Amino acid sequence: MAGSVLLGAATVTLATRADAQGAQPDGWKSLFDGKSMDAWRGYKGAALPAGWHVMDGTMAKMGATGDIVTKEQFANFELELEWKIAEGGNSGILYRGAETEKYIWLTAPEYQLLDDAKAPDSRNRLTSAGAAYAIYPSPAGVVKPAGEWNRTRIVVNGAHVEHWLNGTKLLEYELWSPDWEARVKASKFATAGGYGRQKTGHIAIQGDHDGALALRNVRIRVLP
Repeated sequence: MAGSVLLGAATVTLATRADAQGAQPDGWKSLFDGKSMDAWRGYKGAALPAGWHVMDGTMAKMGATGDIVTKEQFANFELELEWKIAEGGNSGILYRGAETEKYIWLTAPEYQLLDDAKAPDSRNRLTSAGAAYAIYPSPAGVVKPAGEWNRTRIVVNGAHVEHWLNGTKLLEYELWSPDWEARVKASKFATAGGYGRQKTGHIAIQGDHDGALALRNVRIRVLP
């Protein structure tokens, strides 16, 4: 399917606009150069899951497949990327993940990627686009419709975390604070002893849901 990615009922041509591989101005480093996914591998694996491909300058999947993680681990960082999701689509960006459990979401906090119009998770702001999945809600009306590009920014610095979407700060929180601990205890992660405890770890893209997802201009800047 070279040349296009099917998103919903329409075939959308994806523009090629990727940063150069490697170091960039102001300390930015590309995690995807528009040509190769060499910075990534499968969760608990050496190779990429079969469902992930480079298409039209994006890293993309067309349906359910495995999660992917960065080969490198990061502690304090600023991550930026653009993403486009299919109608009804559901995915996520996970950070400071470990490979100690069957699923990376048992250790890594998640920035939800979602079609807020038709995905079932959009019925709850705790699981809507940009939310810290199941822990902190995101405001409505910021995410663009399915098939359009969104720009995400995630800041993780010590215990401090910020979720941004399309230039708007959606939320911020402090890992391991009394409020965070109470929210985790009240969530599906209550029995996941390793959830959110890592001070360094992999960045991951969730691949196990149906629907197409494309990402581009993926870059990271390590913070002191």
